[in-house]
Amino acid sequence: MLRLSKRSVSTLLRSGDRSFRVAAAAGTSIHRSSPSSTVSSSLNPLRFLNLNPQLASDAKRGEAESRWYSSLTNGKCRRSESLAHLNMKANWFMGYRNESSAAASDSSSQAPPPPPVEKYEYQAEVSRLMDLIVNSLYSNKEVFLRELISNASDALDKLRYLSVTDPDLSKDAADLDIRIYADKENGVITLTDSGIGMTRQELVDCLGTIAQSGTAKFLTALKVLLDNKDAGGDNNLIGQFGVGFYSAFLVADRVTVSTKSPKSDKQYVWEGEEGSSSYTIKEETDPQLIIPRGTRITLHLKVRNALPDYKGFADPERVQKLVKNYSQFVSFPIYTWQEKGYTKEVEVDDDSAESKQDNQDDQAERKKKTKKVVERYWDWELTNETQPIWLRNSKEVTTEEYNEFYRKTFNEYLDPLASSHFTTEGEVEFRSILYVPPVSPMGKDDVVNQKTKNIRLYVKRVFISDDFDGELFPRYLSFIKGVVDSHDLPLNVSREILQESRIVRIMKKRLVKKAFDMILGISLSENREDYEKFWDNFGKHLKLGCIEDRENHKRLAPLLRFFSSQSENDMISLDEYVENMKAEQKAIYYVASDSITSAKNAPFLEKLLEKELEVLYLVEPIDEVAIQSLKSYKDKDFIDISKEDLDLGKCDKNEEKEAAAKKEFGQTCDWIKKRLGDKVASVQISSRLSSSPCVLVSGKFGWSANMERLMKAQSAGDTTSLEFMKGRRVFEINPDHSIIKNINAAYKSNPNDEDAMKAIDLMYDAALVSSGFTPENPAELGGKIYEMMDTALSGKWSSPEAQPQQHMAQSHNAELLEAEVVEPVEVDGKK
Repeated sequence: MLRLSKRSVSTLLRSGDRSFRVAAAAGTSIHRSSPSSTVSSSLNPLRFLNLNPQLASDAKRGEAESRWYSSLTNGKCRRSESLAHLNMKANWFMGYRNESSAAASDSSSQAPPPPPVEKYEYQAEVSRLMDLIVNSLYSNKEVFLRELISNASDALDKLRYLSVTDPDLSKDAADLDIRIYADKENGVITLTDSGIGMTRQELVDCLGTIAQSGTAKFLTALKVLLDNKDAGGDNNLIGQFGVGFYSAFLVADRVTVSTKSPKSDKQYVWEGEEGSSSYTIKEETDPQLIIPRGTRITLHLKVRNALPDYKGFADPERVQKLVKNYSQFVSFPIYTWQEKGYTKEVEVDDDSAESKQDNQDDQAERKKKTKKVVERYWDWELTNETQPIWLRNSKEVTTEEYNEFYRKTFNEYLDPLASSHFTTEGEVEFRSILYVPPVSPMGKDDVVNQKTKNIRLYVKRVFISDDFDGELFPRYLSFIKGVVDSHDLPLNVSREILQESRIVRIMKKRLVKKAFDMILGISLSENREDYEKFWDNFGKHLKLGCIEDRENHKRLAPLLRFFSSQSENDMISLDEYVENMKAEQKAIYYVASDSITSAKNAPFLEKLLEKELEVLYLVEPIDEVAIQSLKSYKDKDFIDISKEDLDLGKCDKNEEKEAAAKKEFGQTCDWIKKRLGDKVASVQISSRLSSSPCVLVSGKFGWSANMERLMKAQSAGDTTSLEFMKGRRVFEINPDHSIIKNINAAYKSNPNDEDAMKAIDLMYDAALVSSGFTPENPAELGGKIYEMMDTALSGKWSSPEAQPQQHMAQSHNAELLEAEVVEPVEVDGKK
């Protein structure tokens, strides 16, 4: 609370604009007993007193005990009289009061009531809305049959539920089935079900009201009937949006619905046309078209001269194919009108002259000639299987049945390597069967395409889609095949697209876990060949998972397989490597190369092989990146032996020898570094060499020689990053090698000797190649090698004639003290 003196308040009040009357806040009072005043910012003094209990208490006490002086009034006044007189405006210290606003404030209590709020209903252009529903919701026109079959299945399910309490509803027709008749010549498809049917009012409510789902209303009523229990947990009712029926207009320009409800004695016909904003309903009067119960939908397909030709949907074989694809596992039998045939024998008439003569001779003895013909006829054929395998108890399903379902569903001819049948309950409920295929269908090198058709998604037994882009499985597990069936997946209105939601993420997580369990089971199998076959086809996929999926590193790492220095013919797992580690070994060593041969002959391995330390061979391009993404396994870090600062731990510790070598060759290292210049970052004494004179290692945080080779091979590689990552190289020398000892002696005798300089350059180029790097100038390297060969081989295999002249030239140039006597030889009979 800020207090101002009486003089300060008066000064502030005088500084205000003359057109306004300045008012101090409600608490701005100057007690006679106090030299200062309290200034408030409330518009209403009484409100301020209510918000400040202490001031309110002071005001009451002051009203009874004393008078006070105000800078806003002349003379003395009582508190109760002055508070009503003052009209304050909110400010931190005081308020500016406008006369007109004060008058408006006084009359605010008598303001007129607000104008009434009018409520309007949304309007829609029905024909335009129908066009949007039909042509915008669905991307595939053939789903119209799936939607109509789903509606028929719901009608049958409703009848089955209601018949439990009212058996009279199903007395007219005992069979609960769906029948589809296709007339290709006339372009008509008729779908009939023996379900609950619809009354006249239900026709208006369900078909005449867009986006009103009769199934959703039925479930709501059923839930109330069951005392608010979950009515959707164990049923197969599919509809939920109320627009599936209108998908018929995707292929038809006129749709007729004839329906008979057991609740009504009359049968009604609903008819609508494409692009029309109205429909008609009439009573069926033709005795030949009367049905005992259910609904018959007749689609008059669009007839167009140009493509697309919608009459093709009326082909009985295509109808059968669509039923098997989308509604194979609907819980009611679906019959389609198909052409069938049987073989029978018929007599053959032979009218030849010889035959007639034979007939005259022995007509009684000759047997009649026959042939086999196929008699064609049309009949109803069961198209679907009513019991999907994933709804059965896994203990009751045999391996042969799983394999048969796999071959039939995914058009495969080989049995899968493994299968997993499971049910997930809890927050997300779904059933699934997953398979590991025996071979990669797209080729072993195709691990990039994550959009596959390997997972078939069903919702309440109805096929939804198999076109996924990583929603159910990550890219590296896209080879997994199977089916997933759920009751409560979030779909878009067309039921073609799986929407992103928390349920989908949980489902994906559980599917991935089951897939890993299935692959781990193959790896632990007694038949080692099964996992070798799997790894040969899908090993790259798992390595890709190490790069992309950090959350599942613990599941991926035990599945990896590599060759090693102790197992060049058979791949080993990381668990086997850890078991074979020496007691003093603290890390997992690896080297990356383009083949096992180049890896095992690399100079980096010399000291490790002497110490019998196992080294993993990473011979595929993706291996090195995958291992670097893992970083460690079972608290053992992965270490690249081709990089600087290699620490072998206690396996190779000889401090006295290292100190002596640094003292002996320290200046030589500096001399070599001066000669090589910017080609290397430093020259060091090596702890990894035993038989090679030198080696070129990569920087600790840069690319290895193998990675640099791979990045150069990329057609769209960034040369800027390439130069940055390959910048640091360390030249390591072996102090125990004779070449290095000679180089050391050359430095001590004559550091500027030209031959010594050439030897250093050649040694660097040789280390560049043996370490896996690519020389910048291969021609120059070849010239150095040829020069060295010429020096080493000069005169060793020369002809006899050339030898005396060569020896004379050498003796003259070198000014030899000893003379060599050469005996003449005969050549072609002459000396």
